[in-house]
Amino acid sequence: MSSTYHPIPPNTHQRNVFPQPITALSFDPVSDTLWTGNNSGTITSYYTAQGIRGVTFPVGGDLAVKSIIASDSLVRATGVSSNGIGAWGKGGVNKWYYRNTTAVTAFSSNAATGSIFFACTAGQEFLNINSQTGDVLRKSPAVSIYSHLVNGTNVVLSGGSDGYIRSHDPRTSSTVSVIQAHASGVQGLQTSGNFIYSIGLGLRQGRPFPDPLVKLYDRRNMRPLPPIPFSAGPAFIELLPKRAGTIVITSPQGLVNIVDVANVTNTEFYSLDTPSYITSTAISPTGTYMAFGDAEGMIQMLTAADEDAILPLNGFEGTPVEWADPPEPFPEIEWTDSTPLHSIGMPYYDDILLSSWTSKFLSAGTLYPPPEKIPQQILNTMKVNDNVAYAPLPKELRGRRNVVQPGPKKSAAHFRSGKVVRPDEPETPIYEYDPESVPKIYRKTEIEYSKFGVEDFDFGFFNRTEYSGLETHITNSYTNAILQLMHYTHPIRRLAKSHITTDCSREHCLFCELGFIIRMLEDAKGTNCQSSNFCQTVGVLAQNNNLIELMDYGKESADHNYGHMIQAFHRFLVDNLSSEGNSYPHNPWLLPPPNGHHDPAPAPITQLCGIDAKSIITCMNCHAVREKDNMTHVVDMSYPRKGNVNDPAHETDFASMLCNSLLRHSTHKATCPSCNKQFSTFDSRRSISTKDLPPILAVNASAFTEETLKYWKDGRSQQTFLKPTVELHGQINGQDDHETALYELRGIIVQVVTKERRSHLVGIIKVPEEEETEADDESHSPWYLFNDFSVRNIAEQEALSFPGSWKVPTVFYLERVDVCDRLNFSALPYHIDLSLLAQDTNIATKRDKKLIKHELLQNDELPQPGTLVAIDAEFVSMQQEETEFRSDGTKKVLRPARLSLARVSVVRGDGMKAGVPFIDDHIHTSEVIVDYLTEYSGIRFGDLDPHLSKHTLTPLKVVYKKLRLLVDRGCIFIGHGLSKDFRIINIFVPPEQVIDTVDLYFIKARHRRLSLRFLAWYVLKEDIQLDTHDSIEDALSALRLYKAYIKYETEGIFDQKLDEIYREGKQYNYRPPTLPDPPIQTQGAHTPLPTVMPPFAMTPGQLLQATFHQAQFQMNAVPPPFFNVPNPYRSPWRSR
Repeated sequence: MSSTYHPIPPNTHQRNVFPQPITALSFDPVSDTLWTGNNSGTITSYYTAQGIRGVTFPVGGDLAVKSIIASDSLVRATGVSSNGIGAWGKGGVNKWYYRNTTAVTAFSSNAATGSIFFACTAGQEFLNINSQTGDVLRKSPAVSIYSHLVNGTNVVLSGGSDGYIRSHDPRTSSTVSVIQAHASGVQGLQTSGNFIYSIGLGLRQGRPFPDPLVKLYDRRNMRPLPPIPFSAGPAFIELLPKRAGTIVITSPQGLVNIVDVANVTNTEFYSLDTPSYITSTAISPTGTYMAFGDAEGMIQMLTAADEDAILPLNGFEGTPVEWADPPEPFPEIEWTDSTPLHSIGMPYYDDILLSSWTSKFLSAGTLYPPPEKIPQQILNTMKVNDNVAYAPLPKELRGRRNVVQPGPKKSAAHFRSGKVVRPDEPETPIYEYDPESVPKIYRKTEIEYSKFGVEDFDFGFFNRTEYSGLETHITNSYTNAILQLMHYTHPIRRLAKSHITTDCSREHCLFCELGFIIRMLEDAKGTNCQSSNFCQTVGVLAQNNNLIELMDYGKESADHNYGHMIQAFHRFLVDNLSSEGNSYPHNPWLLPPPNGHHDPAPAPITQLCGIDAKSIITCMNCHAVREKDNMTHVVDMSYPRKGNVNDPAHETDFASMLCNSLLRHSTHKATCPSCNKQFSTFDSRRSISTKDLPPILAVNASAFTEETLKYWKDGRSQQTFLKPTVELHGQINGQDDHETALYELRGIIVQVVTKERRSHLVGIIKVPEEEETEADDESHSPWYLFNDFSVRNIAEQEALSFPGSWKVPTVFYLERVDVCDRLNFSALPYHIDLSLLAQDTNIATKRDKKLIKHELLQNDELPQPGTLVAIDAEFVSMQQEETEFRSDGTKKVLRPARLSLARVSVVRGDGMKAGVPFIDDHIHTSEVIVDYLTEYSGIRFGDLDPHLSKHTLTPLKVVYKKLRLLVDRGCIFIGHGLSKDFRIINIFVPPEQVIDTVDLYFIKARHRRLSLRFLAWYVLKEDIQLDTHDSIEDALSALRLYKAYIKYETEGIFDQKLDEIYREGKQYNYRPPTLPDPPIQTQGAHTPLPTVMPPFAMTPGQLLQATFHQAQFQMNAVPPPFFNVPNPYRSPWRSR
C-alpha cells in the first residue's frame, strides 16, 4: 500500500475566532481559493494552502450552510433555513436569489449542455433553474425529497430520503429508472462514467444505522455490482480527479480510504488527526488537495505535492483572487451656513423611502378612497328591474353599515377572563370579493388555552345561536360535521335516541354514542359540546376493523384529504348503525310493510337509508339476463366520463346525475356463462321503482378531481348546481317509472381547502326547528353553517352556492317529503329502564367485597324530580399535555392533556340514608393509560382491568346511562367544580339542576375560587385529601358544604361567614395548615379522646353510612322538594 498524500498544517482560523462546525467545502475551479460554509450560515473564502482569509458573506437564515458549488464565475450555495438558493460573485456580491416557500434540500452542478442546473425543495418540487439568472425554467413534482442531486452524462441522478436512487431525463425531468439503494436514506451520491456510487443508512433493530457498504451500480441498467466494504461507516464519498474509477471514502472519525473500484486491493488509508468528528469534505479539481472540515471549525488538509513545492489549490496559475471592495472614504465637507443639507448623505435603510417613489407606484385612477365594494351576499340575491338593482339586506349585515370607525379596531381576546368587550354587530366586508379566497366564516377556527384552561375560552363569541357546536382538539374530531348532519336529520335522531334506551350489550357501540351526543346537543341549547366518547369509540373500532383512518387533531399532513376520509367514514358509520341497531326478528316497521310481505322488518337504519335494488346484467352477445339483489345504504355520485359531456344520455343537471348515480348504468367485459364467449360485453344497471326509494338518501359526492368539481360550481348568472328540492324517479326493467318522488335537501358536508392545500370539514345544515320561524319571517333562513364550535346563520343561496375550488362537496342528505311525514316511531322505546340504578353492573372477576363502599338503590328509592344527589369523579390521563416553551421563558398550551373517566361516585343527598353512596363505579377502559394520576385520583395500576381490579368495575357506557337517567329524572347534582367533571364525562346537565359549591362559596370581587380541601378544613373542620383523592369523600364534603350553606343562609349570617373564610384563606394562602406529626406514645401513656365533636365533623366509621343529625341541621333548614330548592343561580350570593 503506497502513500500518495501527506498532511499539511491545518487551517485553524475559524476555530480560533469562534469554534463552530464547517458544514460545506468547495474548491474554486479557476482560482487559488477554498470556499467554506459554517454552522451559522456564513460563507468564507480562504486563499492558498496557507489559509489566508478573504471574502465573507451570508447565504440567508441563521442555520448551517448546506451545500456550496463554485463555478468559473459564481459561487452557488444554499442554507438549511434560507428557504432558497442564491449565486454570488467571487467578491461576495449577490447576483441572484431564488426564494421558495420551503427549503431547498439539494442542487446539482451545471449540466454539460448549458447553463442549467437542477434543485429540489422540501415541498417535493423538482426545479430546472438557469444558473446565470436564477429563473425557474421548469417545475415538476418530485417523487420524494431528494437529498442529493448529481449531473451525469445525459442524465440527472437523485438520492432521496426514502433510500431510492432515481435517474431523470434532463430534458423533461421525468423519472427514467429507480432502484432502492438503502433502507433509510441516501447520505452520499457520485457518478463517474457508467458507475454510480452511493452511501446511506440502513436499519438495525428498527433504527437508522450507517450502512458499512459503499453501493455500486451500473448506470446503464441500474444493475447492482459488488459493493465496497468500509467497516468504519462511510459518511462522505468523493471522486478523485485524474484517476478514473477511484473514489475517496471518509468516516466521521477521520479515517480516509482511497479505493480503485476496478481493483479494490489497490487502496490507500489515511487517518486525520482531528479532535472531533468530520462534518464536510472536498477534493481540488486536479486531485492534488483534499480538505476536511470538522465540528470545531478546523480544516484538515492532505496534499499530493512535494513537501517543498507550493502548488495553487486549483493546480495552475488561474484567475486572480477577488478581494472585497474597500468602502469609499467619506467626503470631506467644509461646513458653512450655506452648505446644503443634501451633501451629508442618507443613512443606510432597507425600505423604499417615500421620496423615492416613482410614477409606477402611483395609482392611475382617482386619488381619493374608492367606494366600498358591495358584499357578495347581496350580489347573490340582487334583482334588476328597469336598470335598477335591488336586494334585501341579509340578516348578518344588518346594523350601522355606513358609520365610520373612529379608529383602528383592537384585536379582542378570545378568553372570558379578558377585559375586552366584543361588539355584537358583525363586521361589514369592505374588500373586493374573490371567489377563490375562503370567506372568514368558513376558515378553520382553533381553540386557545389560557392559564385557566379550556373553560376560559370564549366559545360564545363564535356561536350566538341556540344550536350547539362541537369542539376540536380531539382525536377523530373530523367527524363533527357528520354528527351534526345526523342530529338535524329527524328520523335518524329519533332512532338514535331510542337506541340508548335499549339493553345494548356492545361495549363500543357507535349507535349508543350517537344517541348520547344527540341528547347532549338537544339539551345544550347553544352551549358548546364535545364528542370525546364518540371519537374514542371510533378510534377503538378503527384499530379493530382497519376500515377507517385514525386522525389525531393537528397531526395531519399539509395535503391530507379530508374529503376521501369523511366519505369512507360515512359509509362505515351507516353500515355500523344498521348492524348495531338490528334486533332481528323484532325490528318494528317504520312504514307499513308492502302488501303480501310477511318477512320480519329489516334494521331501522336500513328502512330509512337502504336502497333495495336489483342489478340486471345482460350479455350483449346472447342477450341472456340475470338478476342479483343489491342492498346499499350510501349512494356514490357518478359523473359523465370525459368526452361524453355533450352526449344527450348524460345530462349534467343535479337531478339527472343523481338518478344516474342511483341506477348505475355501466358496461364491463367478462366470460358469459350462457354463450361461453370470452370477453363478452355485459350491460349492467339497477332496477328500482319510485315507491321503493328510501325516506332518506345518504349520498357521497365523490368530487375528487377538478373535472368532477366543475359540475358543482356556480354558473354565470349565479345559478347553483345544487337545488333545495329535487324530483327523482326510478326505473323498472330499463323503463322510467312514471311516478316521481320529491326529495328535500337537509344538509351537506363541505371540505374547505385553502390555497396552501390544507383542508377541514364544515356542515351546512337546514335546521328543522328553524323552518317554522321561516314561515313567519321570510327574511329568516333555516340554513346554518356548523364550522366545529363556530355556528352561523347563512342564506339559502350561500348554502347551495359553490363559487370556487375552495368549497368541495363530500356528503349530503336528502329527505323524501311524502314519506318522512308518514314514518311511525311509536313502536320504539324511549325511556331507559330505571331499574338500572338498582342493578349491580360489575364486570370485575376479582372484586373484593370488603372494598364495596356503596349501597344500591332500592325500588322505593328510585329518584324523583328534585332529588338531591352529590357527585364527584376521578380521571386518568390518556394523552400528555402538549406545550410550547418560548425563548422568553413563557409557555403556551397547544393541547391540554386528554383525560378519561376512571371513577364516579354518587351519594344520596336526602332521606334516611343521606350521605350513603349508591353509585361507586370504576370505569373499564381498553385504551392505553399514560398516567394514572394516583396522587389526585386514587387510581392505581390494575384498578381498571376486569381481570385484576378488586373494585366495582363497570363499562363506560353503562355508567353514562346511569348518569343520563339521573339527569332525565330531574335530579339536582351537588358537587365541587362540576363543570369540568361534566365536560370530561361528556354529558350536559341543565344549569338549574346543578349546585356547585365552588360557586356558592365565591365572592366575585375577590377573583379567587376556593378549593374543596380548604373549605372542608375551615367550614366542616375536617382534613380531606391528605394522601390522595377519594370521590366518595369529596362528594360527601360537597354535600355537607351545601347543607352548611343552607343553614347559614337561614340564619342570615352567610355573607359574614364567607368574608371570614376569605380572610382566613388569605392568611394561610388558601391552603389548610400542615398537620403536625403525631407525638410518639410511650408505653402506658394514653391521650384522652375529645368528647365534643366539631359541629361538622365525621368520624371515619360514619363516613359512608351516618346520616345528618337533626341537631346539626334543623328541619326548617332542610330544602323542600324540587322547585322550592334554593337555586344557587338566583340566590343573593350571585351578585357578590
